[in-house]
Amino acid sequence: MNKSIKSKAYIHDDEYYYTIIRKNIKRYRLEKNLTQQDLADMTELSREYICDCENEKRNKHLTISTLGRISEALGIPIYKFFEGK
Repeated sequence: MNKSIKSKAYIHDDEYYYTIIRKNIKRYRLEKNLTQQDLADMTELSREYICDCENEKRNKHLTISTLGRISEALGIPIYKFFEGK
């Protein structure tokens, strides 16, 4: 095994990425001047579900297909939701 590959450790867990995704959903929604209800209507999800997805204190995990629906509704490429700031 290549030593450079073996020595690299992956330090981020799922929660790290869910936190980034949550923040980005909210950020892009607000940039588009949409309410949670607007986004819920566009994705055929409930407003409560959108609220849970954005709220760090709730343990709501998204599926890739749900993130895809949100991505399409907001007109944002899905990879953008994984970009941390």
